[in-house]
Amino acid sequence: MSNTDNTEESQDSQESHGSHASRKSTENTRRTKRPSPMEVLRQARGQLAELTGMEAESVSSFEQTEEGWALEVEVLELERVPDTMSLMASYQVELDPDGQLTGYRRVRRYERGRADAHRPGGR
Repeated sequence: MSNTDNTEESQDSQESHGSHASRKSTENTRRTKRPSPMEVLRQARGQLAELTGMEAESVSSFEQTEEGWALEVEVLELERVPDTMSLMASYQVELDPDGQLTGYRRVRRYERGRADAHRPGGR
């Protein structure tokens, strides 16, 4: 084998190795990339609906925490006529940093047409 052949084989081997390393680096980046806030919202709504059997109507609060994400999701629990008498519920939903649901609980039930009672001091 000539020196030219050895050099070409060496270059091919380096390119192949470099391509493999680049591909591996991209895969690791995908694995460690955190979901965007909109992805987290979509995942939370979908996971809650799957667990409770009720579709989320809206997200009334959303924040990133040290443990991941915390949301309050409004859900239609019981449909009535007229619609203003339907029973709604607020669920506190917790997710890990990757957007996987780690817990939820119902924190409030109310009729759709009812406003919260005014509380002095904003709370």
